[in-house]
Amino acid sequence: MKEGRIVKVAGPLVIARGLPDPKMYDLVKVGRDRLMGEIIELRGDNASIQVYEETAGLGPGDEVISTGEPLSVELGPGLLTSIYDGVQRPLDVIREKYGNYVTRGVEEPGLQRERKWRFRAMASVGDEVEPGDVLGTVQETKVITHRVMVPAGVEGKITHIEEGEFTVEDTIAVVDTTDGEQQVSMIQRWPVRKARLYTEKRPPFEPLVTGQRIVDTFFPITKGGTACVPGPFGSGKTVLQHAIAKWANSEIVIFVGCGERGNEMTDVLLEFPELLDPYSGEPLMLRTVLIANTSNMPVAAREASVYTGITLAEYYRDMGYNVALQADSTSRWAEALREISGRLEEMPGEEGYPAYLGTRLAAFYERSGRVVCLGKERREGSICAVGSVSPPGGDLSEPVTQATLRVVKVFWSLEDRLAFARHFPAISWLNSYSLYLEQSEQYWDENVDPDYARLREEAMGILQREAELLEIVRLIGVEALSDQERLIMETAKMLREDFLMQNAFDDADAFTSLKKQFLLLKLIMRFYETARGELELGKDVQDLLELPVQEEIARAKFIPEEELDRFAALEEEVARQMAARASEVI
Repeated sequence: MKEGRIVKVAGPLVIARGLPDPKMYDLVKVGRDRLMGEIIELRGDNASIQVYEETAGLGPGDEVISTGEPLSVELGPGLLTSIYDGVQRPLDVIREKYGNYVTRGVEEPGLQRERKWRFRAMASVGDEVEPGDVLGTVQETKVITHRVMVPAGVEGKITHIEEGEFTVEDTIAVVDTTDGEQQVSMIQRWPVRKARLYTEKRPPFEPLVTGQRIVDTFFPITKGGTACVPGPFGSGKTVLQHAIAKWANSEIVIFVGCGERGNEMTDVLLEFPELLDPYSGEPLMLRTVLIANTSNMPVAAREASVYTGITLAEYYRDMGYNVALQADSTSRWAEALREISGRLEEMPGEEGYPAYLGTRLAAFYERSGRVVCLGKERREGSICAVGSVSPPGGDLSEPVTQATLRVVKVFWSLEDRLAFARHFPAISWLNSYSLYLEQSEQYWDENVDPDYARLREEAMGILQREAELLEIVRLIGVEALSDQERLIMETAKMLREDFLMQNAFDDADAFTSLKKQFLLLKLIMRFYETARGELELGKDVQDLLELPVQEEIARAKFIPEEELDRFAALEEEVARQMAARASEVI
């Protein structure tokens, strides 16, 4: 095999000359350790390569070998429960073979070659198949059935298929195509920078239920939607990402730790194997893939980790599953783009980021969505992409946040002042928004209660009115407020403390179903509406704000899901105590 030679090394960027027929995004092996790299620029005979491993020791004259193929991932049974680095090297396997550190040049396949899987055929000899058709299934974990699909580019008649125990490389079927017979195994390889194909893209409509009340009720996201979670250090971005990964009603979770600190990924690695999936009762890891690319790993690999994650998500989407992809944090990926761009001597954009930053972010988020998958079955699958952003000092006007907001439809703005006040999730109800409200309202009307939209709008109005009244209170005190305004302030406090705040360590409060969310909001708003009616009859606001039922409302969020009928009794108690206090005053 003909090889090129290094002419320059600048950190993670290596420039080589003399490569045979180089192409953009080809995978290359650099130096005697065969470090993994990717061609990102071609200028004349020079190829600029970003290396995904530490480049110390490389120098001019060292060899560079081109594989002639793009950076790709292996797709097949065995992905779930795995922990990979940014270029799909299995970290658990590497630890067993090489110790606690990833040695330079280590190569391990993404899927185990020795393990055998029980394949059950769903197609038969003589069937005409096309890309995306399901040949058979493998029970990958207790909760997920892996659908083995016809790979892209293979179309024709099945001449052989068999059931049994196979490794991922064994031939399970033979398809007679126009180019001759094609052997099909359970493993596919797909370039990470190329979006996987689908038949049709459809608008998302079903909410992704996260169990977080401020998200599901006020700023919902759909299956197939996109969201941005910006916030300063310590405001709870990673905590919110973890909560969504744990509780979202998607079948598959892909968690990408993109350049975050090692201790945050350690929390994931320690917690997820111990957590039980609320929907199946089995360990959460049985439907999860973790990609751990921490801040002390090579900078360039952050870009690969994002593309690896979205490609794995597309693969499970193609099976007809709903996938939740968590990317934490895309700011670290943007920093990697900035460093490589600087070393390429490109014209910088705002704050030194490359001019194509927005294009790269948009290309990533547009791979989410709800689609009709390839194949004659017309399966539907979706990818919901949630990316956290770490703006320096919480400055939301910086380029990464602004470029992200231009392409996503949900904005969960985290505030450190809420986090410091122990208000979690620390999502600002005044700055956040969701462009999926229309679809969400339709779903709530049909599946929960038609009164949802009205209650949500009234509650948001109270919270916004509270922000205005707080300015008056700071200046001249609460005594300057009218009785109606004091009632608004008290109701807003109930909404903040009894509805929006959640305790992730309480079994009853960590996750809230849509039905319970509605009943809790309805209970608080019933208190407000009843008290407002009493005020109009001339009752004293202080008497109404001292009712014992307020303590019961505050404890209502801890009512177990199987005892939701208690909310009706609480609403009756609100009316009874209001009426009783009114008669006492008279």
